[in-house]
Amino acid sequence: MHSDLVVIGLGYVGLPLAVEASRSGLIVTGLDRDAATVARLNDGISHVDDIDDATVAGLRAQGFAATTDEQVIAEADTVVICVPTPLSAHGGPDLAMVESACTMISRQLQPGTLVVLESTTYPGTTEEVVLPILEKSGLSAGSDFHLAFSPERVDPGNPVYGIRNTPKVVGGYSEACTAAAVAFYGKIVDHVVRAAGTREAEMAKLIENTYRHVNIALVNEMAIFSHELGIDLWDSISCAATKPFGYQAFRPGPGVGGHCIPIDPNYLAHKVRTLGYPFRMVELAQEINTRMPRYVVERAQHLLDGSGTTLSRARVLLLGVTYKADIADQRETSARDVTRRLRTLGAKVSYHDPYVHDWKVDGEPVPEAANLTAALEQTDLVILLQQHRVFDMDEIENRAPLLLDTRGTTRPQPHITRL
Repeated sequence: MHSDLVVIGLGYVGLPLAVEASRSGLIVTGLDRDAATVARLNDGISHVDDIDDATVAGLRAQGFAATTDEQVIAEADTVVICVPTPLSAHGGPDLAMVESACTMISRQLQPGTLVVLESTTYPGTTEEVVLPILEKSGLSAGSDFHLAFSPERVDPGNPVYGIRNTPKVVGGYSEACTAAAVAFYGKIVDHVVRAAGTREAEMAKLIENTYRHVNIALVNEMAIFSHELGIDLWDSISCAATKPFGYQAFRPGPGVGGHCIPIDPNYLAHKVRTLGYPFRMVELAQEINTRMPRYVVERAQHLLDGSGTTLSRARVLLLGVTYKADIADQRETSARDVTRRLRTLGAKVSYHDPYVHDWKVDGEPVPEAANLTAALEQTDLVILLQQHRVFDMDEIENRAPLLLDTRGTTRPQPHITRL
């Protein structure tokens, strides 16, 4: 069956794209190697935070179908690759899923097809990795088929900005490739931004996330020495944020999570290292942000020591174990590192999170405290790692015997400490 669009990878990036493209009147097919995900979507069941079951059911009613069969590529006008690009064991980018997707495409590629990579990666990937695999089809990029890169800008849980109203950056292998990609995305999003080429579009995404990574590291390091200097950094940041120009507020936390910030800047650092020198700003930011879970546990240990309880026999309740507020996404959440460290030091750890009801760290289940009121009364220390809006902060502040707030949202009190 003919499709205007085949989306490869139906996760946090691919599924929202499929939904918006379908709403725009395109005939969309989803391709994913996970048969269980495919089956759920075809049954109208969502696995992505921002998309509910009713939306998936509506998507199905508009003609969308998910499949594991790569032959759908042969009947598509456009193919967009939205597969994960995690870090490898040695810290560089793992492009195995991108390469696998491209191999599938090369087997089915037809003249005139537009292929777009949206998966985040290092500058040069589209031309150095994707293009050679696609050209194994016997077709040439820029003449027989179009090739482009367009960085995903999905922000899970954002109630304001989605696929349509977030500007879409597009860079093609050639002018004709860029024009084809701009024409395609122009059907789905309100504003398309032309990049000079694929490398510039790839770099744009890494600039965005490196900017955040470095600034979060800055305030995280400031939080450590501000505590020792007796400075309320949260108050200082709020004061600084009143400046109407030349400043954007970033706030400290227990670490950084999600697929983007703790991972994407490392793609750029990896590429820079091929030039023979390090990207020192990113590597330092990574060092600082990676240290924060350990610092959180150190602060917890000091609080317990001050109350006459040792961490080795303490009951510690973690509030919020997702990487971001108000969603269920746990990718790269700092809560895992906090839990590992607490367990290593002998603490008895439990958690409460309305979005997560089955949580494991290193394969070992972490007990869920389903009844928050009872859990607050039966713990020695509460650590607020993520502030979901559904949390009753008045109850938490009033009932917690000791509270370490890593999000800076509570009122300072004798039994409450902010990071």
